[in-house]
Amino acid sequence: MASNLEEELSCPVCRDIFKDPVLLSCSHSFCRACLSRWWRQKQIRKCPVCNCDSDRKEPTCNLVLKNTCEAFLLEREDVCQLHSEKLKLFCLDHQQPVCLICRDSKQHSGHVFRPTAEVAQDRREALRKSIMPLQEKLKLFTKVKEDLGLTAQHIHSQARLTEARIRKEFRVLQRVLRDEEEVRMAAVKEEEEQKSLKVNEKIKVLDEVMAALYDTIKSAERTLRCKDAAFLQSSSAAGTEQQRPLPELPQPTAGALMDVAKHLGNLRFNTWKKVKHVVSRTPVILDPNTAGPGLFICEDLAAVRRGSRQKLPGNPERFESEGIISASRGFTAGIHFWTVEVTDCSSWFVGVAEESFKRKKPIQLRSGLWAVCFSKEKYSYLSPGAPASFHVTGKLQAIRIHLDLERGKLSFTDPKTLKHICTFSHSWSEKMFPIFNVGGVKSMKILPSECGGPDDEE
Repeated sequence: MASNLEEELSCPVCRDIFKDPVLLSCSHSFCRACLSRWWRQKQIRKCPVCNCDSDRKEPTCNLVLKNTCEAFLLEREDVCQLHSEKLKLFCLDHQQPVCLICRDSKQHSGHVFRPTAEVAQDRREALRKSIMPLQEKLKLFTKVKEDLGLTAQHIHSQARLTEARIRKEFRVLQRVLRDEEEVRMAAVKEEEEQKSLKVNEKIKVLDEVMAALYDTIKSAERTLRCKDAAFLQSSSAAGTEQQRPLPELPQPTAGALMDVAKHLGNLRFNTWKKVKHVVSRTPVILDPNTAGPGLFICEDLAAVRRGSRQKLPGNPERFESEGIISASRGFTAGIHFWTVEVTDCSSWFVGVAEESFKRKKPIQLRSGLWAVCFSKEKYSYLSPGAPASFHVTGKLQAIRIHLDLERGKLSFTDPKTLKHICTFSHSWSEKMFPIFNVGGVKSMKILPSECGGPDDEE
């Protein structure tokens, strides 16, 4: 009976049990390697048995036959090949399953034996423990892949939104700017492709690593389902496989998202040379990639408002605190000034922060930050020193920030009354970024500055 089954499960070409069997349209099955070798030798794609033409470019995997062959081989491996007896014992000296006749043979004289079930139970437990770190690592890789997927979606969304906003701006500038529009659209497309490619490459690498981990785990799980003797014959190799060093999780890198500020920041101003009318220029551009999850940035990247929490990529540039956002460009030298309208904001702070200012929780507001704050109807200074409150007659509608990096001074004034509020003196060694915090459910706006011509593109 067994020999008949073995004959049925044998490849007509190699006369051995099928390995990776494939099915032809004529219903005959062969080992994939045997069929490929046969076709290469004959230089014609015909069935080796009935000589019928194969109408398939790639033969279909015969999954049912493959599973049957694997089950047959596992069953056959549970019997001693020398004596056709059950492999009830395990030789600790030779590290292999043996039957009772093998135990009494000269080859195993003086050896130590244990029941296969007992050894198999110990080995199974060891194998279970060995795959647990792999399973945990697979979960971590799955989470990273989900995060990368969110990043890819966000890049796509940013690209589409950026394209729409660029079209709107270019319609305002009329037909004379059509060529410039196409240039900028191409830049968006190129950056999207480059950054999407990087993310997709990471996802591809993760897929390969996860597939390897999955295959290792599935192989171990199949081994666990084997009968004792078969398990013991294959568990040593499987155990060695699990001892390999686990792959490291890829770390998030800065600059992964679309540089929206580069494409949209001061768009009209930067195309001033191509038009005859003067456009307004915002001295500071907000960077959407730094915005906390509770912020919504206006189309011109000059105003921001609070709203419901969004699900955004956790890129390194982004603030975890819901209401904080920074400018897209920092300063290392020169004199810079900008005015922020805070009329509609119930609580806020505006100022500058060092490039190393901590963006993830817990955020230390007194480390690397110099700002004026309004909270609970009171005004105060925020700086690495002790915070101090100050009094303002009435309520500030706007606040003007003046940063002089040459003299090491940061000043705040009321642009309406021109009254000086405060000045910080410090020798800054890092790049300084304008920073903003919007509290409550209101908005904040950076006012445009007067200009007579274009400046460096931001």
